[in-house]
Amino acid sequence: MPRWRWLSAVVLAVIAGVLVHPAPAAAHDATTKVHAEVTGTGPNVKAVLDLEYDLLMKSAWLYADAYEAKERTEQLRQLSINRDAVTVYVMERFAVAYNDKACTPAMTGDADVRMRGKAAFAVLTFAFACEGEAGGTHAVSSALFPDAETFVHSTETLVRYDLDGEKGSGVLVAGSPTLVVGEHGLWQQAGEFFLLGAEHLVFGLDHVLFLLALLIGARGLRDVVITVSAFTAAHSITFLLAAIGVVEVPGEIVEPVIAVSIIVVAVANLLGREAGRSSTWRLPVVFAFGLMHGLGFAGALDIDESGSWELLLSLLSFNVGIEVTQLVIIAVLFPLLALVRRTPVARWAAVAMSVPIVAVSLYWFFDRIPLPL
Repeated sequence: MPRWRWLSAVVLAVIAGVLVHPAPAAAHDATTKVHAEVTGTGPNVKAVLDLEYDLLMKSAWLYADAYEAKERTEQLRQLSINRDAVTVYVMERFAVAYNDKACTPAMTGDADVRMRGKAAFAVLTFAFACEGEAGGTHAVSSALFPDAETFVHSTETLVRYDLDGEKGSGVLVAGSPTLVVGEHGLWQQAGEFFLLGAEHLVFGLDHVLFLLALLIGARGLRDVVITVSAFTAAHSITFLLAAIGVVEVPGEIVEPVIAVSIIVVAVANLLGREAGRSSTWRLPVVFAFGLMHGLGFAGALDIDESGSWELLLSLLSFNVGIEVTQLVIIAVLFPLLALVRRTPVARWAAVAMSVPIVAVSLYWFFDRIPLPL
């Protein structure tokens, strides 16, 4: 490709990325996670809920002063002022039952606020008074932040429980809002976290674009296998290490670097594909960026739980969900790209696909690192 053509393409991508910077959005918008830790014995149950602060305040129909608060001290003050409204909202949508009878909830203690990634989460503690004697069956249900409220289109409640000596994890969604302790086996737990991993990759457009950029630059099936294997090994390592707390890198670093990783690979497709200049550094660069993507996957799951077999099962299932979905995406896209390479427009196809990828990734980069533009 003549130098002026790829240079024009890069300049166009930079301009497009800067122009779209003011628009609000990111690669994982419009979904939320609720974290619930439920513990107890018999009729005495406690639940600690982590809910996205601004979403909670909007959903409880509070004033802008409440949901626009950014400083932790002001957020704590707003939670205290609006304690009754927040309590009613949560109690109507999160429930514990014992022997098929609803338990009576009451908020206990003061609300707290902590950061999960870049978002502030309200931490609320509820005590549930249940009827019946020890030895009964517990059920946990969540209908928090439903689609009908229109603030988000998907809510996943990650439940960790230790009830009457039974420990485990589960994912509650609109189609399956209830977890019955004792009936929630390991295979069901594995399936829920498998789907959670698959959904994260599908709806995590930054990871999908990184895969697409890798496939655009691949020279054949062997190159795809080697490159994707390096990416998979790298992100699996850091995902597991970060998820169990061995490695910790702030999301403020991870998310912009993920955007940069897409830019680097896509620009390499523009600059070095025909001359073969990308082959010598491509594999180590993909591996290095794969490490950062693994940290991003761990941040999405965001489990802060002590080591256990249940935790290991959840992590492995989540990771397998990512890998299987990744293989499906590759199986769909690679043959299509191979067909394009056999057409007369093959020379320009890589540019036509890589330029938008660079532009979108620049947009994500600027969105994740606020700059005085």
